Amino acid sequence: MENYKIKKTSSKVIYHVFTFFFAIVMIYPLLWMVMSSFKETAEIFKTAEKLLPASFDIRNYVVGWQGFAGNKFSIFFKNSFVIAGLSTIGAVLSSAVVAFGFARCEFKLKGFWFACMLIAMMLPFQVIMIPQYILFNKLGWVGTYLPIIVPQFFGQGFFIFLIMQFIKGIPVDLDEAAAIDGCSIYGIFIQIVLPLVKPALVTSAIFSFMWRWDDFLSALIYISDPLKYPVSYALKMFADPTAGSDWGAMFAMATLSLLPIFLIFLTMQKYLVEGIASTGIKG
Repeated sequence: MENYKIKKTSSKVIYHVFTFFFAIVMIYPLLWMVMSSFKETAEIFKTAEKLLPASFDIRNYVVGWQGFAGNKFSIFFKNSFVIAGLSTIGAVLSSAVVAFGFARCEFKLKGFWFACMLIAMMLPFQVIMIPQYILFNKLGWVGTYLPIIVPQFFGQGFFIFLIMQFIKGIPVDLDEAAAIDGCSIYGIFIQIVLPLVKPALVTSAIFSFMWRWDDFLSALIYISDPLKYPVSYALKMFADPTAGSDWGAMFAMATLSLLPIFLIFLTMQKYLVEGIASTGIKG
């Protein structure tokens, strides 16, 4: 019995030591970027092997916040919040409606449309990138946020599947009881289903906000006006291959750009874990 306890304790120690060192390896690039944001640009690559700066200097944050071409970085943060916020609202609400339809409603070719949704979800963005650009260009949307935001209001396959799995875990008896009390299908969705799928909705919102906040390719394709750049695209402007790049300012603004995502994960972690665990989606 004593040998068993020793082996069990040893295995736990080995597991935690391995996990700790693996976590350090994974997080080191992030720590290097944060620490480099306090270094002078000339010092960053000369002392790349050193994590801590010789002296902590916040000038990179001051310079980076001034932006470029007279546009302060507050403008780019505002643009990102507009894009990510509206896209998240549209993606979550539309996906919840479609998920409810697949989970609770019966209609013709239901299996066929569900299969189409799954196929569309598996398509890489590069496959539909050119057809989408041609369509949005003919609509006159290129140069605006519409090509980035509007498609989110038509449901997203991953969120539909996530919310649908959660709805299936809700007893149908609740729907039937509400229908007996005179509740319509819309009332069942709004008053019964939506409050019960809150963890799945929050999980979808977190992922949607994160993906839209970090979306560089869409901004690169559709946005040409510097005043409309989101943070993800504005960061690229600090790197100039034809002249000197202000890496310190870039790292400083990149560090600030992580704060919204970090705060969302920190405050919504409970719902994120509950939503993923309840739907059975595992890494």
